[in-house]
Amino acid sequence: MPRPPGHGPDFEVRRQKIIDTAAELFARQGYAATSVNDLGRAVGLAKGALYYYIGSKENLLIEIQGRVMSPLLSRTRQIAGLDTDPLLRLRLLSESLLTIIFHRLDHIWVYEHDYRSLTGPELQTLLGQRSEFEQLITGLLTEAAEQGSLRVAEPRLATLQFLNLHNHTYQWVKPGGRWDPAYLSREYCATLFRGFGAADADLAETEERATAFKRDRAELPLDPEAVWEPAPVGR
Repeated sequence: MPRPPGHGPDFEVRRQKIIDTAAELFARQGYAATSVNDLGRAVGLAKGALYYYIGSKENLLIEIQGRVMSPLLSRTRQIAGLDTDPLLRLRLLSESLLTIIFHRLDHIWVYEHDYRSLTGPELQTLLGQRSEFEQLITGLLTEAAEQGSLRVAEPRLATLQFLNLHNHTYQWVKPGGRWDPAYLSREYCATLFRGFGAADADLAETEERATAFKRDRAELPLDPEAVWEPAPVGR
């Protein structure tokens, strides 16, 4: 939602805090069960003043979905376009997806449970973004199978396996706990790659190269919200 003309940075700071609070309430109570009055009480604003910042309740849902999908899709495009082998790109994509799950737990909950409350063009845009994200994963799995790194009989099913292993993490993960995105990504990819037929030697090499890649390529942070300018990478 663009900032109305004539409003300075203080307006935007307040609006962003309202979106943060809305994500917390929607995750805890559900989008449909949370009223504008509930949100107004949580942020200390009357309904009229709240609408001044948000426009409508649906705008909040649009913003929350965008905070998840826009940076994730952007980062996935960048990783998919790297000039390196598909196993490494899948590993990096895995960690990037888990990183945003860790950073945006409330948003991810709303993203997974309440996206169908969107209507019209906004819903179609989100569904298109989700479809592109899944197609990028399918493309990497297919490429790995064509190169002989993985045995993937059904690329669509393999994509769902990849997503199901990652996407439910938000339901139980505790940021600051014993497992961080890098650790979970390593374990998830080991499970997937072994299940898809990758040799143990390939797993070990992929982990060594992922560690070196993150160390040497600081300009590609795996946080999808970070800024990055791509550059070709050799195998």
